Amino acid sequence: MGRSGLAGVDRERGGGQVNGLEQFGQDPWWIIAIKVLLVFVVCVVLTLFNIWWERKVVARMQHRIGPNRHGPFGLLQSLADGVKLALKEDLTPEKADKIVFITAPILATVPAFVTFAVIPFGPEVNLFGVQTPLQLTDMPVAVLFVMAIASIGIYGIVLGGWASGSTYSLLGGLRSSAQMISYEVSMGLALVTVFLMAGSLSTSQIVEAQTDWWFGALLLPSFVIYCVSMVGETNRAPFDLPEAEGELVGGFHTEYSSLKFALFFLAEYINMATVSALATTLFLGGWRAPLGLGTVWPGANEGYWPVLWFFLKMFFFIWIFIWLRGTLPRLRYDQFMSLGWKVLLPASLAWIVVVAVIKMTAIQGGFSPNWFLFGFGLAVTVVVVLGFLNRLPEKEAQVTKPTGGYPTPALPQGGAVRGAAQPLVFGPPAVPTGTNGVRILPSREEAK
Repeated sequence: MGRSGLAGVDRERGGGQVNGLEQFGQDPWWIIAIKVLLVFVVCVVLTLFNIWWERKVVARMQHRIGPNRHGPFGLLQSLADGVKLALKEDLTPEKADKIVFITAPILATVPAFVTFAVIPFGPEVNLFGVQTPLQLTDMPVAVLFVMAIASIGIYGIVLGGWASGSTYSLLGGLRSSAQMISYEVSMGLALVTVFLMAGSLSTSQIVEAQTDWWFGALLLPSFVIYCVSMVGETNRAPFDLPEAEGELVGGFHTEYSSLKFALFFLAEYINMATVSALATTLFLGGWRAPLGLGTVWPGANEGYWPVLWFFLKMFFFIWIFIWLRGTLPRLRYDQFMSLGWKVLLPASLAWIVVVAVIKMTAIQGGFSPNWFLFGFGLAVTVVVVLGFLNRLPEKEAQVTKPTGGYPTPALPQGGAVRGAAQPLVFGPPAVPTGTNGVRILPSREEAK
C-alpha cells in the first residue's frame, strides 16, 4: 500500500487519528451549503482585496500613493470600481453571436469558483457542533479535477474573442488559447513528481504527505517550473500577451463592457488565487504551520490556526504575481512559446525521470530519498540560475556604415551605446549684445 493509503483506511500521526477520503461526503446538507457559501464569499472578497493590494504594491514600486479615498486605506476602492462597472452601459456588437457572446464570460468565471471546491483550508474542525474538514470535498483524482475544470475556462476566452465579431478580439482569443494550452502541459508535468512522492492525487492526502518535508524543497525544479507555468497559465505579466494593447487593443475582451467585462476581470483574479492555492497545497505543505512551528507549538496545526498559515502562503504567491507585473516588461510571443515548449517541457520530462529513478532506488535499497532529492534538485536549480546570470552578452553585429544618414543614421564607431546617458551641462545664459558690443537690456514687456 502506498503512502496515501486507500479510502477508508485510518492512519496514525502524532497520536491523533487521521482519516482518509471517507471523512468527506458525510456532512449534513446544511454544513455543505455553509461551505459552498464560504467558498464563494472567500473568492469574491479575495478578489476585491487582491485588486486593492496590487494597486497599492505597484503604486509603492512606482513611488505613487495608490487608492486612498474610499474606505480606510482605500480598501473599498475595488468595491467602488465593481459598482461602477455594473452601472455602465452594456453594449453588444451588431455583428456578434449574441448567445455565445453572453455565455463566454460565464464559461470563464464559473470554473474559477469550482476549482476551490477541492482545496483544503485546514484540518478537521468543529463547525457549528459538527466535526468536519475545512474543505468542501475531496476525491482520489482531485488535482486532475482542478486541471480539467481550469481547462474549461479556456473555452470562455476563445469563444468570447470569436463571438465578438472583431479581428482584434479573435486574434486575442486564439493567442490566449495557444498560450494556456502550452503552459498547461508543462504545469501538469511539473505535478507528476508530486504524485510520485505522495502516492496520491488527493489534495488532502498530498498535504498529509508533507508532514516532514515540503515538496517545494524536495522537488525544487518542479516547484520552479510550476511557478513559471502558472504565470503563463493565468495570462499575467510578463506573459499577458493575449491583452497586448500595442497589437490587439485589449485582446479577447475588447468588445465587452459592464458586467460581462467584470466577469472576465473576476475570472482572471480568481484564477490567480486558484493557482496560488494549488501551489500552496502541493508544494508548501498546504495549511500546515511553516518553518517547523508545529514542533515548537503543537496547537499550530489544530483548530482554525491552519487557515492563517494557508492564506499567508497563498498571499506570498499573489505578491510574486504583483511583483512581476511591476518589474518585468512583456515578452515577445515567439520568446514566450519557445520558453514553454523548448525549455519547460523538456526540463519537466527529464526531472520526472530523475525523481522516478531516485524513488525506485530508495525503495529497493530501503533508504529515504528525501536528502538525495533535496541535494540533487538544489544543485540543478543553482546550476541553471548561474547559467542565466553568467551568460555572456551576445556579440554586436557588424553593421556597415551607410553612405547617407537618412532614414537610418549610422551607429557610433564602437557599436551601440550602453549604460546611462551623459549628463547635460548648462553654461551661464548668453547675454545679447549689439553690433558695437554694448549689452542690450530687455524691455519692460520682455522682463515681465
